[in-house]
Amino acid sequence: MEQLALFAEAGQSKDLPGHLLDYRPGLISAAESDRMLAHFIAATPWKQTKQKLWEKEYLTPRLICWYGDTERITGTLPWTPELQLIRELVEPLAGIRFNSVLLNYYRDGNDSVAWHSDKESIMGSQPVIASVSFGQVRSFDIRRKKEHAEHYSVRLEHGSFLLMKKGLQEDWEHRIAKSTRPMKPRINLTFRLVI
Repeated sequence: MEQLALFAEAGQSKDLPGHLLDYRPGLISAAESDRMLAHFIAATPWKQTKQKLWEKEYLTPRLICWYGDTERITGTLPWTPELQLIRELVEPLAGIRFNSVLLNYYRDGNDSVAWHSDKESIMGSQPVIASVSFGQVRSFDIRRKKEHAEHYSVRLEHGSFLLMKKGLQEDWEHRIAKSTRPMKPRINLTFRLVI
């Protein structure tokens, strides 16, 4: 089923729920963001995973790679200097010491992530996730689980920071929708604390 952005051309939604989200454009300069985008595309050992839906397996429509504290979290690659640098920028804003980061590579407008909540038990009951975006501006849509009419959108800009605070994953779900417009590559880093 094709998913289309709710606010593809609009700016940020009015009245974003500040108790759930903190959005800051320009955390990283445009020149440094350009460098990071090129570096992550070229240097990351990307992989495409499969997911099962209605008894059928599908390739996930984006590429991923997981880094972290390898001595604590199995299956992660060790932190790179670039990821350490970005982690040091976001931790004071989040008030958390993160021990892993999931990198997502959206190659074009066909790459996406469907509506979901990040409620994996390995992150505790109220996870906090810090997100940094490089490349193509994409809309990050959120909607209330029990009342889809209540929804918002944030345009995640090149070098921007988004903090998903405690409580967001319990009552809300989020996505990056497919787009019918031509899209350039985008890299998104989601910093997490695995318990």
